[in-house]
Amino acid sequence: MAQALTRTRATRGEVPGALQHPVVTRPADWQVVAEELDGAGHLGADGIVYRATFPRYDLNLSSYGVSGLVEASYAAFARYPDGSTMLMGDVVATEAELQWVTDAVQGHGLEQSAIHKHLLAHRPTLWWTHVRGVSTDPVALAFAMRACLDATATPGPRDPDRTPPAGLDTAAIDAALGAKGVSEDGYRFSFARKETISDDNRVVPPAMGVTTSFTFHSVGNGRAAVSGDFVLTAGEVQHVIKALRHGGIKVVELHNHALSDSPRLFYLHLWAVGHAVSLARTLGTAKAATSLGANS
Repeated sequence: MAQALTRTRATRGEVPGALQHPVVTRPADWQVVAEELDGAGHLGADGIVYRATFPRYDLNLSSYGVSGLVEASYAAFARYPDGSTMLMGDVVATEAELQWVTDAVQGHGLEQSAIHKHLLAHRPTLWWTHVRGVSTDPVALAFAMRACLDATATPGPRDPDRTPPAGLDTAAIDAALGAKGVSEDGYRFSFARKETISDDNRVVPPAMGVTTSFTFHSVGNGRAAVSGDFVLTAGEVQHVIKALRHGGIKVVELHNHALSDSPRLFYLHLWAVGHAVSLARTLGTAKAATSLGANS
């Protein structure tokens, strides 16, 4: 099997002109990748990122008594002018699966860039491991990602639940966050940063996983459980923590997802259960303390 990973040098402080920007591709360019991933995924409307998600529908996931939560692994691919493809992804693993996933990552030439939890007091206990690889052979990357998923009990692809959430004032939530949410295993938002993000000489599009995201899970009577994370520069971290705690939102984790990103980014995971619109307003206040663009 082709080696999936190549790493040159970290790019912190590099001149933007030296960076490689991803190229536009067609769906046919990713057909062999899709075949390795059991047909999962699609190419974004701009032709830049091919992304596949793998929800853990096999798990009855709960946190603080809120059940029916859905977390997903993902794999995102982008092509660059030098003929290379970059994979960035995230594998959701139970505690029993984590070492098997780690062995699969290492055995197939990928790179682990983070291992952590995203939720408080959840059952079953889950870990998220971020992976990265660069290769001139995109099939090798897809094969490696498939091996990581096969180290878990992740089921085959299926369409998410797109039923609008009952009991939530989605118009008021949208207004608080300045964007229109999407019904997909909850009510979801995703926001890109304004800066150009790079990793190892390559520009990383937001769809590779570099976004602030929130999911509202309806728990009835206008209330919701909210999970998600902010993507932050170092100078934003304390402002966002203060805004979240002022509004009663719990801080779960603070960590990096990448090894050589520029600017250096931190991911702040959060959790809260309460009146959905009030929580959205708190998230909106915290969001205003960051350099975020439009809903992605």
